[in-house]
Amino acid sequence: MENRNSWAGLFYSCDLGRQSVPYDRRPDRQDSGTHTDPNATAAACWNTTSRGADCRSAIPSRGGRQGGPGGGAGGQIEHKFLVICLDRRTGKVSWQKTARVATPHEGYHRTYGSFASNSPITDGKHLYVSFGSRGVYCYDLNGKLVWEKDLGVQMRIRLQFGEGSAPALDQDRIFLTFDQEAGSFFVVLDKRTGKELWRAERDEPSSWSTPLVIEHAGRSQVVVSASRKVRSYDVETGKLIWECAGLGSNVIPAPVYQDGVVFVMSGHRDPKLMAIKLGKEGDLSGTDAVLWSQTRGLSYTLSPVLHEGKLYVVTDSGQVSSFNVTTGEPYYHQVRLPRAYNFKASPVGANGKLYLASEEGDVIVLKLGEKFEVVATNTLEDQMFIASPLIADGQLFLRSQNWLYCIGGS
Repeated sequence: MENRNSWAGLFYSCDLGRQSVPYDRRPDRQDSGTHTDPNATAAACWNTTSRGADCRSAIPSRGGRQGGPGGGAGGQIEHKFLVICLDRRTGKVSWQKTARVATPHEGYHRTYGSFASNSPITDGKHLYVSFGSRGVYCYDLNGKLVWEKDLGVQMRIRLQFGEGSAPALDQDRIFLTFDQEAGSFFVVLDKRTGKELWRAERDEPSSWSTPLVIEHAGRSQVVVSASRKVRSYDVETGKLIWECAGLGSNVIPAPVYQDGVVFVMSGHRDPKLMAIKLGKEGDLSGTDAVLWSQTRGLSYTLSPVLHEGKLYVVTDSGQVSSFNVTTGEPYYHQVRLPRAYNFKASPVGANGKLYLASEEGDVIVLKLGEKFEVVATNTLEDQMFIASPLIADGQLFLRSQNWLYCIGGS
């Protein structure tokens, strides 16, 4: 098999189900979880009959029974847990591996979940895939299994909504959150071998937020958002550095960081957006380390985008806000899009634009800045977007329920 670098293929994991393409966390991409890349470019307008929609590849649908409304779909029957590599030039499958065959002990959200909701991640040399209760796997980019790790857990998620916290990667460490209804923990693995480096027990119910690794004052720490407390751990030892209460239940949005301040958000019951200034240790709840907070117009599912001193928040029902990160005051607040939309995919930013992929099949492009402005609305008929878009080398990748699209570029 020919040698293949990180830009030759696209990877996703599935249980014959839904998943996004992986997050790129190579050492030269220090975005601090802002979900925007000022150097990236992507098409703002396209249609499915022009060269704008360059590539569309069919992807496997979810396996198993879909169950009733809410959680509990797909459980108690055998599933194959797959890792698939597509050639990004053609969309054809380069390789496909079965990580595991297993019968899950509980289900997932009928509309928005799957058994492969944890996005994979790459450092440009290897691909790291978490199937949660079904283990963590490392492949080289030719599809050879390097190692696998069973963490010995069968997660019990609130209302069987399903697992879904994606791993984070920094230097030689992989960071994984296992927040559930009992027995929650945070674990760090050596990315080279899969060896467990440290584990922290956590007093937390179910959450789905991706951890964020940052460096402040010469010290690396990993920040984990959750319902009872946001916590930061020393990446070397696992020692708790600081913690802060204030978020509500069912925390999903990932933290973002800029200039010594971490921004965390929840949007279920008791929603809150908080700006937490780093530098102190211990319990920061109710102290002046919390610079400001907001309780209106917040996202339940979507992570925010941080760009040039502005924090962009999109609600699941399609309201858009832009906050001044220093003061917390909005430049604009809870502005409705031109038509009614629903969102589960997080927005991404590139080249001065914000891309929003909706459940209704429209991809709305906004201008980043102090004023709300719609640049374009692009429709991909009969599609539903739940996975977050990815932008790389001038191409926009969109993962619907049944197709993976490549927009723009050559």
